[in-house]
Amino acid sequence: MSSRDLSSAVWRKSTRSGSNGGDCVEVATNLSDVVPVRDTKDRDGGTLMFTPQAWAEFIAGVKVGEFDI
Repeated sequence: MSSRDLSSAVWRKSTRSGSNGGDCVEVATNLSDVVPVRDTKDRDGGTLMFTPQAWAEFIAGVKVGEFDI
């Protein structure tokens, strides 16, 4: 498993996540070749890495209700 330097990542979370410390993730979309996603409750834990294309396809699927959650 390789590690990636994410020191230049600009992390953000959804404005819908609220401030109660619930189940939130942060995403950094300012990197050109990868979209990292992490848990706000464990920022030093694992980070999921997506290609920009895979992330765009995931977001498109969310917007059209493709996932039943």
